[in-house]
Amino acid sequence: MAATETDRAKDRPGNFGVDDTTGPKVIEVRDLHKVFKLRERKGGFGAGLKSLVRPTYREVTAVQGVSFSVPEGETLAFIGPNGAGKSTTIKMLTGILYPSGGEARVLGLTPWKQRQLLSFNISSVFGQKSQLWYHLPPLDTFNLLARIYELEPDDYKRRRDWLVELFDIGAYLNTPARKLSLGERMRCEIAAALLHRPRIIFLDEPTIGLDVIARQRIRDLIHKLNVEEKLTVFLTSHDAGDIEQVCRRVIVVNHGTIILDDTVAALKRQYLGRKLIELRLVERAPDLAEVVLPFGVTLVAHEDYMLRFALDTTLAPIERVMSELTGRYQIADITITDPPMEEIIAAIYSRQ
Repeated sequence: MAATETDRAKDRPGNFGVDDTTGPKVIEVRDLHKVFKLRERKGGFGAGLKSLVRPTYREVTAVQGVSFSVPEGETLAFIGPNGAGKSTTIKMLTGILYPSGGEARVLGLTPWKQRQLLSFNISSVFGQKSQLWYHLPPLDTFNLLARIYELEPDDYKRRRDWLVELFDIGAYLNTPARKLSLGERMRCEIAAALLHRPRIIFLDEPTIGLDVIARQRIRDLIHKLNVEEKLTVFLTSHDAGDIEQVCRRVIVVNHGTIILDDTVAALKRQYLGRKLIELRLVERAPDLAEVVLPFGVTLVAHEDYMLRFALDTTLAPIERVMSELTGRYQIADITITDPPMEEIIAAIYSRQ
């Protein structure tokens, strides 16, 4: 028989490490390590045969000595370059991987020892790995998840209908997942992850590959759920826009260690004060010597019909700079972006 929401709430673990100032700690990590052993491959038939009989291994440290805590209702960006240990940390916190050392508690539980109980209270979305059945419509996946999480039918229908309206996915419910656009699929993915009312959601690159409008919509929905349901958000992303608009706090990791733990507001003041402005021109760009630069702007690229500038927003507001540029050039298209996350991480790392 399906369990009611009240019944399942009784089984939910209590808060761990309550702090009167910041609220209950739903995630606590102490000196967490993860070392992978990779088998060495050696060339040549004889060497290959020897390595088969007597294999040799090398160790690769993905996470080393990570410690942090997350209060309930926090929106945390856990960022770093590729290979920094972000996804490995998420997999340990969700119980997918066993650590090599250290300890972690998520909602009072040890993830790799109590994964089944924990799974009723958390959820995860991996931008490059779908939980939707590829050949089935999202509605079928929703119904299956309701059975897996033992949701009471009436509670499930109310929750499903509310999420369908919130994410505006009613038109896609009966369309096979393989026929959905990436933006449509990601909205269905996140809705599916929220059916069982998780207290924490782990988002690993949720906006990867999405267009500007789809990214913004996902960000707005995550923010709304954080505010209305006090959903704790643990986000990894290479998109600085995700971090600025969704999260209040940021942890930066590199080579498996934490190099910065601060507010996003502080990160913006120190490291996100640079914007890249690309102008596609109607007419050929003026000669390099004739390009006039507004205050706070440097020229980083010059082509026949394109100019790319870097703006230091601590020196000049973007509105004034754009007003000067649009008054000076006949513009066919404008693109304003943040610098690559790798560049931001490099700046943080060098300053540390």
